[in-house]
Amino acid sequence: MMTRTHLAIVAFAILVLIGYVENKLVFVTIALIATLIPDIDTEFSSLGKKRIFRSLQWFVKHRGLIHSFTFLILITILFTLFIPFLAFGFFVGYSLHLFADSFTIDGIQPFFPVKKKIAGKIRVGGIVEVSVFVFFVLADAFLLVMKIVAYF
Repeated sequence: MMTRTHLAIVAFAILVLIGYVENKLVFVTIALIATLIPDIDTEFSSLGKKRIFRSLQWFVKHRGLIHSFTFLILITILFTLFIPFLAFGFFVGYSLHLFADSFTIDGIQPFFPVKKKIAGKIRVGGIVEVSVFVFFVLADAFLLVMKIVAYF
C-alpha cells in the first residue's frame, strides 16, 4: 500500500489506543514512524528514497525480511528489553503496515525466511486502495471530532 494509506490506518489505531498509553507523544511519534519502516527496502517509499537507506536496498529485497513478522517480533523484543517505552508504539505501527500489505497482490512473507506468502487482491494505488484510504481518513476525522467533543 502507499504511504498515505499506511498513515491513515495507523492514525485510526492511534486514535483508538491513545487513551490507554501513558506517554501519548512518544506513542504517536513512534507508531507513525514505525508504519513507514517496512518500506525502507524500496527506493519508491518515502524513507527508502533517503540516501541513508539506499545501501540497505542492495542487501535485502523488498517485502523480504524487513516486511515480516519475524523482523517485527525481533525488533519488538529488543525494544521491550532495552527501550520499553518505545515498544508498544513500534509494534502498533509496524504490525499494521504488515497487516495492510498482506491484502495487496504482492502480499508479504510473514515468517521470513519461510517462502510462504500471504496475499490479497488489492492493487497498490488502485481504486480499492484509494477507497481504503478515503474510508480511514473519514474514520480518523470522525474519531478525532468525537474525542474533541468528549473532551469539552
